[in-house]
Amino acid sequence: MNETGLYWKPLGGNNIDQISGHSYQYTNITKNNDSDLLNTTIIVDLGKFDNHSALGVYGSGAAVPDIRSLISSVDNNAIALLITHAHPDHLNGIVHYLKAGYTLPDIYGGLYTKIILDDLYSEFEIAKKNQPKYIIIKDEQELSIGTINITVLASSHTCFDSFGFVIKSEYGCVYHTGDMKIDNSIYFRKATNLKLIKKLSPIIDCVVADFCCIDCDGYATKEVETFKKMSSLIKSNAKKKIFIPVYPTHPEMYIIAFLAALKNKRNIVFYGSKDFYTYLTITCEHMVNFADIIKDRIKMIYHPDDGLEDLGDDYAVIGTYNSLANYFDEDEENSFGIITAKTFFNPLKGQLNSHDIKFVTVDTVPELQGYGHGFFGDYEYLNNLLDSPTFIPTHCPAFIVDNIRQLATYINMKLAEITPYNNFTYKIEKKSCRLISSEPAKWLVVKYDDNKASFVEVAQKPTSGEGLLKRTISNKRSKRKFDMILNHKKKIVNSEVIC
Repeated sequence: MNETGLYWKPLGGNNIDQISGHSYQYTNITKNNDSDLLNTTIIVDLGKFDNHSALGVYGSGAAVPDIRSLISSVDNNAIALLITHAHPDHLNGIVHYLKAGYTLPDIYGGLYTKIILDDLYSEFEIAKKNQPKYIIIKDEQELSIGTINITVLASSHTCFDSFGFVIKSEYGCVYHTGDMKIDNSIYFRKATNLKLIKKLSPIIDCVVADFCCIDCDGYATKEVETFKKMSSLIKSNAKKKIFIPVYPTHPEMYIIAFLAALKNKRNIVFYGSKDFYTYLTITCEHMVNFADIIKDRIKMIYHPDDGLEDLGDDYAVIGTYNSLANYFDEDEENSFGIITAKTFFNPLKGQLNSHDIKFVTVDTVPELQGYGHGFFGDYEYLNNLLDSPTFIPTHCPAFIVDNIRQLATYINMKLAEITPYNNFTYKIEKKSCRLISSEPAKWLVVKYDDNKASFVEVAQKPTSGEGLLKRTISNKRSKRKFDMILNHKKKIVNSEVIC
């Protein structure tokens, strides 16, 4: 980066075979009156890499992207850290850097993100004096950071205060979407600000698009459809006990399950892990007060010990589970399960099987999956809304990006010519991005000793079980799927021409 221009570099999030540990660098280089180069660098997100145990470091506690050159450099120090939303893969790297003794720049993020971060500070015992300054941002807010101007945009995702950023300099403009989908049917949260995106479309050159589900055709399931399907399943089952597991970090599923139970006048029991109760408490105290909504229409308790016997064996259990039989005396005659997430993320399927209880999963009822990430249809919608931008796909394994190139060309969507991997540097140049350098990427594996963190460098490598084998299988499956979609679309076009 030795000449004027706007540069973009993924440090985490464009991984070999998994998606987490997100962090992105934006650097704008200008000249002053004396023709000296001036540098403004910002970081977007600083998450943790989920599968740190597969990196081969004994006693690891986490893994984070390597941003050390951006927080301890004389020439290229970042002056701001912008957080798109409060999920661990975008946020939790902050506490590990602070525990390792590093100083971070000012943080910009939503109120909900601050509440989650404050909880992390408490958990990791980070002193107030070591906490970076936090600036709360809102939808449609304008920020000026060095020579970079930023417009904040609300985004539909699975938690409160999710944002995207339109990052502008005299050399180019990038819309960094953050995790998002095109869905305005969300509850108690702001939807993606499509009106403002359309207004800004003439100046947007590139889109850094966090759409991890672009290997799925169509649009992400609307939350109103998830609500309708869940309500219908509860209504159509005469069982008195309904079990609904949710992701702890996705409060939108708490809300949908709560509203579906309320619609069917089912009493509600919240029951789950420590993480679940942490996020539930924050949601109730700061965002949505469930007690105010129900009034006296149903009964609701926050733990089975709070009066399960008063519910008369007629309730919906919302949460995460360790052992249902400890509390709920469930069996095939009185219980039914609605699993809202892929079953390998929770043990409920096995527990229900062991009790011969019938249940449905997202494999058989796809509407139940609370997707917070856009599908290929969401991608296409954004492409049509904007003015021929270049898309830089992120938040998905690189082979998925390579597999949609043929389909993207067919629908006139322009992708970055070189698929981005972590530690690739691109220059944004008016409706295009050009790869100017590539270096091997690494994770910093975090180890703790006497409550202080230290880092161990590890090269980024496949970490999903069998690694190459699994990636090869996924690669073939994804390519075959999109070849089928492409051929189907061509048949429709040819049929219309003949007619």
